Amino acid sequence: MSEVLASQPVSALGGARFDGFAKVREIGPWGMISLRAKPDAAGLAEAVKAAVGTGLPEMRRMVWDGAADTGRGCGWMSPDEYLLILPYGEVKEAMAKLAKGLEGVHHLATDVSDARAIFRIEGVKADDVLAKLCPADLAKLAEGELRRTRVAQVAGAFWAAEGGYTLVSFRSVAGYVMGLLEHSAQPGSEFE
Repeated sequence: MSEVLASQPVSALGGARFDGFAKVREIGPWGMISLRAKPDAAGLAEAVKAAVGTGLPEMRRMVWDGAADTGRGCGWMSPDEYLLILPYGEVKEAMAKLAKGLEGVHHLATDVSDARAIFRIEGVKADDVLAKLCPADLAKLAEGELRRTRVAQVAGAFWAAEGGYTLVSFRSVAGYVMGLLEHSAQPGSEFE
C-alpha cells in the first residue's frame, strides 16, 4: 500500500446516516489513543496535557479541550486506562508527546484510531435509541459522563453531549452497530 493511501483517514461506513425518530450518523474517523498507566504514575497528567490539552478525568467522565465531540478529549475507561481523542492527523505527534512525557514510566500507548467506529445519535428521543440496546440507566447519565457497556452483543462506550450521544464501537462491528441504531430509531418504535 502506498504511503499516501496508508495515511488517509477512512470512516468505517463512509459517513452512513439514518433519519428516524432520532438522527443517527457515523462521524469518524477520529484520532484515538488507548493509554494504560497507573493513575498516580509520575508525569501522567502532564503527558496527557501535552498530548490533548486536558487534565485527567475523574471516574467515568470525559474532559474536553474545546467543544465536546469537536475538540480534544480524554475519557476514563478503567482505573488504569484512558481514551485520548484528537484530530486524526495529530495522533503521531501526540504519541511522541506521550512517549517523551512518560519516558521511564511503565505505560502502554496505542493508536486505536483505525480500529474504532464513531456514531452520533441526536434528537429529542435519542435516549430511546440507546435504551433499547444498552443496560445503562440513561436518565441518570450526566452530560460528559462516559459509560462503557454493551451495545446489544458488542462492546461499546458512549457519552452524552450537546443534545445527544456519541458512541464508540470496534470498527469490525460497525455495520452491525449501525444496523442496531437504525432499527432502534425506526419511526413509531419510540417509547411512549
